[in-house]
Amino acid sequence: MLSRVADSLFWMSRYVERADGILRMLKINYASSQDDVQEFSWRPVLKIFTYLEDDKIAMLQHNTRGVLIYMVTDKENPNSVLNIVTQARENARSVQDHITKEMWQCLNDFYHTVRDEKLAPLLLKEDPITILDILIKQGLVYVGTTDVTMARGEGNSFINIGKFLERAIQTTDILDVKFSVLNARDIDAPSDTTYWKYMLLSISGYELYLRTYRGGFEAKNVVEQIVLSEDFPRSVIYSVNQLHRYFERLRGDRNNAAFDHLNFIIGKLKSRIKFSTPVSIMHEGLHQYLYETRAGLVEIGNTLTKNYFS
Repeated sequence: MLSRVADSLFWMSRYVERADGILRMLKINYASSQDDVQEFSWRPVLKIFTYLEDDKIAMLQHNTRGVLIYMVTDKENPNSVLNIVTQARENARSVQDHITKEMWQCLNDFYHTVRDEKLAPLLLKEDPITILDILIKQGLVYVGTTDVTMARGEGNSFINIGKFLERAIQTTDILDVKFSVLNARDIDAPSDTTYWKYMLLSISGYELYLRTYRGGFEAKNVVEQIVLSEDFPRSVIYSVNQLHRYFERLRGDRNNAAFDHLNFIIGKLKSRIKFSTPVSIMHEGLHQYLYETRAGLVEIGNTLTKNYFS
């Protein structure tokens, strides 16, 4: 496969996964803002998903409708859903011969839905959750269509590598920013049920948590599920396992040195996470642990670009 094609498939998938993460976070945080109108702040969401400076975040953090417009339809925000889906569509357009017609149609429908001129007024006037649900479902249709129709070749591997790399980075960012809101004393103690509930809902982990941990909400259990649970499809270890699985399918007769180098980097990060425990993570320091994990994920992305896309 041409490096240009592999690069476009990789980034097409990363952009769709990023849009999905932003939309889910906006939906759950909007619901949270309605429960806690006085104390709620959009600062964590803006820190995770935008490039705004602190003073700009301070101006926007209590303006719920303003945040929704900025994050979904603002053309000036490079990380708005509109711009991300547009980038995904442009990458898909350049490799139409390498994806299925159904995938292109789904992504095209997503693009036209998010750029509809009626969307911004609806976000301002109507219940935003209804609008966000429509956009989330567009992304889910694309993911399902890709899984059902895409041939299991190199192209599918690059699509899944992009998806799981983006998901792992998002999960580390969300966990790091959410825990940074708490002070050191709060981390070891049970915290407000609503806080943990909305955090887990934002990454679709709430129901699994309730089935797994019967003793209520504790920080160490939240960390264990989000970082170390191999059954949770948005955990860091699950995403890295899947990334490694699809990367190993790229093994071939050519480019063995590049493959072995990147395989080593992925394996090293995978082992570090796999042999961690909630206690060892807290002992090292959660922020430091997540910072180094994220750095490892970024290194994987950079090495992949250098050896496979350049």
